[in-house]
Amino acid sequence: MRASGILLPVSSLPSKYGIGCFSESAYEFVDQLKRAGQSYWQILPLGPTSYGDSPYQSFSTFAGNPYFISLEDLIEEGVLTREECGEADFGSDPRSVDYGKMYRARFPLLRLAYERSDISRDAGFQKFVEENAYWVRDYAIFMAVKDRFGGKSWDKWPEDIRKRWPYSMDYYQRELYFDIEFYEYIQYVFQKQWNRLKSYANENGIRIIGDIPIYVAYDSADTWANPQLFQLDGENLPAAVAGCPPDGFAADGQLWGNPLYRWDYHRDTGFAWWMSRLSYCFRLYDVVRIDHFRGFDEYYSIPFGDATARNGHWEKGPGMEFFRKMRECLGDCTVIAEDLGYVTDTVRKLVRDTGFPGMKVLEFAFDSRDTGSASDYLPHNYPVNSIVYTGTHDNETLTGWFAGIRPEERRMVRSYLNNFRDSGSEIYWDLICTAMGSVSRLCVIPMQDYFGYDNTCRMNQPSTLGKNWKWRLTEGELTDELIGKIRDVTMRYGRLG
Repeated sequence: MRASGILLPVSSLPSKYGIGCFSESAYEFVDQLKRAGQSYWQILPLGPTSYGDSPYQSFSTFAGNPYFISLEDLIEEGVLTREECGEADFGSDPRSVDYGKMYRARFPLLRLAYERSDISRDAGFQKFVEENAYWVRDYAIFMAVKDRFGGKSWDKWPEDIRKRWPYSMDYYQRELYFDIEFYEYIQYVFQKQWNRLKSYANENGIRIIGDIPIYVAYDSADTWANPQLFQLDGENLPAAVAGCPPDGFAADGQLWGNPLYRWDYHRDTGFAWWMSRLSYCFRLYDVVRIDHFRGFDEYYSIPFGDATARNGHWEKGPGMEFFRKMRECLGDCTVIAEDLGYVTDTVRKLVRDTGFPGMKVLEFAFDSRDTGSASDYLPHNYPVNSIVYTGTHDNETLTGWFAGIRPEERRMVRSYLNNFRDSGSEIYWDLICTAMGSVSRLCVIPMQDYFGYDNTCRMNQPSTLGKNWKWRLTEGELTDELIGKIRDVTMRYGRLG
């Protein structure tokens, strides 16, 4: 069945208090998706963000982002007042998230809500902690200890707690009891609010596409609590880290810095941690997009301490053995394989063998520098079992991209679209229609592309800090007229939900 959806991070929703969250605006967006004939809402990872504010570098692969908790709901519960939330400074620009002010304003309010909640008497809370004990306790202790040491990365903590010596763990669990319970409370509220929103979306015919980074952050509860899962040395420092090799777009490659997996250990344990991680994801989302899918075939290993990715090398990943175990443990799950970038024959084979749809990004089809694989992204070459995007969260907006490409590339675009008009001001609609008209089973369009916005509205520019993950919709910006136009193009190409 042909279908379509819209890519919009939760953080980009309009809301009163500085960042998109699970407030009334999220429910309104679900209603707008339904009216626009869409079947999917794709979001970015929901985890708590760390330095750089990237949802792909989280303090936990299981935990939810406290920023997404609806303060309006807490006001209705009576644990916060409208005056208290109104007096907090979340920033003055409704178009952009101010993460510094968000951090300083949100946590005191959430702490106040916790102190008024009498949560320890809540049977639902007790059940949540019990059912999620395999991750939530470690996460809560990790965050409480991190606060005690001024936010320092866990490798800078004293050796006893850094290495989780039993007496030290007992000490901090007693010493930081209420701080730990506070972080458990946040996760309880997050899960309640998210489950309610997801149920509402599903009831209205909207399925959620979530996103799981293949790697976890070094400074995370996952790495601190489970060092045996990763390529760490005797002091629990990385032996090697993740990234990508140099190419035509990055002369030094990309140095991500995430710890690499000890795949031999994971095999010996039946990939138990991974199965737990994926099982949790499929409770959060209807569809899971696995970021950097090629890492399961081969992963790029960079010596720890190197300043660039130049000296890295490729190592073999777990391959199809991993996905056979996944099917055995979890059944037939709906997965999107993020197979972008440099793709080898073995990666293509792995994607085919899993049966998962790969990704096709229309912007990649007209890159004159990439003579090898650009044609793979031309719509007439797409397989049915694929997901087509005009661009992803890492790409320029369609309008920004078209304005910035080379003249010969613009001619390639116009020739392919058979559009030789002088003005390129609305060529983004032609590109959207081309994606919608492809044979790909699912078409996902970033929200900014439907508006024709330029790169000032870009979500992320890889390898940069300080300007990413900030863009937001404003109240009333998604009009009935645009919703009708989206519905029309969706219906025209047989993708109406």
